[in-house]
Formats: sequence, structure tokens, C-alpha cells
Amino acid sequence: MADILIGRQQILDHTLKTYAYELLFRGTDFDLNDPNGGTLATNQIITDTLLEVGLNNIVGQHKAFINFTTNNILEKTPLNLPKDRIVIEILENININARVIENVREFAKQGYTIALDDFVFSKGWEPLVAVADIIKLDIMATPMSEIRGLLKKLAPYKVKLLAEKVETEAEFNQLKQLGCDYFQGYFFSKPNLVAGKRIGVNQLSSIKLLTTINKVDVEFSEIVAVISQDAGLSYKLLHYINSSAFSLPNKINSIQHALSCLGLKEIRRWCNIITLASLSSKPALVTENSLVCARMCERLGVLLKTNPEQCFLIGMLSHLDSILDITLEEALQHLPLDNEINDAILRKSGLNGEILQYVLDYENWQLSTLSFKNITAIQIREIYVEALAWTKDVLTNIH
Repeated sequence: MADILIGRQQILDHTLKTYAYELLFRGTDFDLNDPNGGTLATNQIITDTLLEVGLNNIVGQHKAFINFTTNNILEKTPLNLPKDRIVIEILENININARVIENVREFAKQGYTIALDDFVFSKGWEPLVAVADIIKLDIMATPMSEIRGLLKKLAPYKVKLLAEKVETEAEFNQLKQLGCDYFQGYFFSKPNLVAGKRIGVNQLSSIKLLTTINKVDVEFSEIVAVISQDAGLSYKLLHYINSSAFSLPNKINSIQHALSCLGLKEIRRWCNIITLASLSSKPALVTENSLVCARMCERLGVLLKTNPEQCFLIGMLSHLDSILDITLEEALQHLPLDNEINDAILRKSGLNGEILQYVLDYENWQLSTLSFKNITAIQIREIYVEALAWTKDVLTNIH
């Protein structure tokens, strides 16, 4: 049996802060359309998450939504999990009977958070609605007019509403006005583009640093000059370099000192990251997604014996459209990048472009195969988990 891959998707509150992650089965050994297959998939996710990878490495300190089948509920599988860390997501295709209702009531009584997935109101579901904490609404399958009617029916119940499969900013704003509390969907990982949006002064300063730091023949003095012109960038850079991540023997007291201690390769990487974070006025998850992508590209680049530093930059810049709210073509016009890098990002050409395309497909789980080149599915899973942990450490120190 092949190793199971774990996927995750962010769930945000109305302020666009991460509330939780839904854990997703990413293997091929079980048929999710079969009840037994779904049960085995849930059990495998639980085993991999808690015993193999670790819950904190996947979701940090946030909650984890886990799908549970009829058999999982009858077997009381959720009782083996920490009630303060998971949300019991009851699938829409469960067989509602007296034992299921009794067990779900027991979960709720013991303090577990209960969510009902892809909810459609019917009399049979009323006992579960009465104990549920969260109702998930599939807005792609339900017209907005029906959603309004459903919300009226749910008004007497003390439940939070989670809109899933949100695709556009207009949908997000409309659902927020209707009273939805949480949101999930591609809109949040791929924010809408606003063509021709003007870049502000702080963003221009950040773009200038990105341009300078990625010049092939850049000198330390040039980097110092650019950073020194912006107090915010200077503070963020020095704050990060003074963190424990670098384990330097002495505290850094100047930009010049930082450069001399770390060397150009390392300072280029961290300048790229800090600059990217300072560019974004979006939720932290946008920066998080770009860094996970960059780290995965870098690690794959090492294994495939291409330029890992270039792979990192390609992965990071591939999310620049989401950060700046302009097209990738427009964003990259501001940077004097080699044609090879531009082509890899825009056209996915060359080996580095293939690496980027695979990582992007992995993020959206649009894969024809779990392996890549000579890299096994097991190795890729390890790379993904390591990228999540690495990104968490980086973001802790740059804000």
C-alpha cells in the first residue's frame, strides 16, 4: 500500500484570518465513493496526522476539520482525538438513524465541535442541526436565493455558517452580508485580480529592493542603500536577522553588518521573503502559500540537480499576482529577471518551469500522478510537510 498524502485547505473568518484547516485525503488506495473506502481514508488521515506527521506540523495551533462517515460515527472514532483541536465534519451522505444521532449527541456533550457538510435542510437532519456548531453551505450547488431561504430556516438554531467553494470577491462580500461566519474556497488562495491597480509608495520601495537584490552582479553597498531608504524594511530585516533562526554569535547592529555575516546568497533569500511579505496587504495565508510553493520548488530542485536558489525564487514570484492584485505579466515587468526565470513562471518552460507546474498542481490537487520525475510520492509528502513547518518558522520571525 502506498503512503497516504495529506492535503489541507484554509478556512477563514470574516476578517480573513485563518480559523482552521480542512484535512483532505490525498491518496489513491481507497475509493471515496464507497462507504468503507471513505471510512478507511478518514482513519488513515487520523493515523498520519496524529502519529506520523503531527497535528501542529499540519495546522499549527488552528483546528482541523476531519470528514467522518457513518461507520466512523458508529465506531465513535472521534473520541480518540483531542476535542480542542478537531472539528467533527459529518458528511452529507451519512445514514441518519437513532444510533448516529445518539453518538453525535454524545460527541457534542463531551465538548467536540460538530460541523455538518454540504448541508441541505430536511426533517431528518433536525436532530443533528440541534447539536451542530457549524453548518457548511456549498454555494456552487445552491443558488443564492435558496441560501437566503436556508439561512432563515437556520436562524432559530445556535449555529455558525461556513460558506464553502467561494470563488469570487463578490460572493465573499455577499455571503458576509448575509451573515456567514466562515469561508472556504479558491478565492482565498487565488485572490481576484484588479487590472491596472496603482502600486503604492511602500510597494515601490519593496519592488526596488526586489529588483536590486536579484541582480546578478549586485554589490552589498547597493542593497544597503535601498534598505536604508525605508525604515519599515530596515526594521523588518534587522528584526528577522537578529532572531534565533540564524544563531549568530553577536547581535546585528547594521544592515552592512548583517550582509557581512550572512553572505549574499543567504541575505538574498531573506530579503526576497521579507520584501514579499511587506508587499502584501492580503491575509497572511497569501504569503504563506507563496513560501510553501517556493520551499517545495527549492527542495525538488535539489533532488533534480537544477538550481535550487532559482527554483525558490520562481516558486515565490509565481504568486506575485495574488499579492499585488495585478497580472503576473505586469508584476514581472517591474523585475529585471532572466528570460529563463520569466519563461518558467509565465509559460512553465524548462525543468524549473516543470517543477513549478507540478507544485502548483499539487497545491490544487490536480495531479495525474503522485510522483514527479524520479521523486517518489513518499519523498514529495515529506517535502510538503517540511515546507509547511519551515514556512511557519519564517512567518513567525518576519512579522
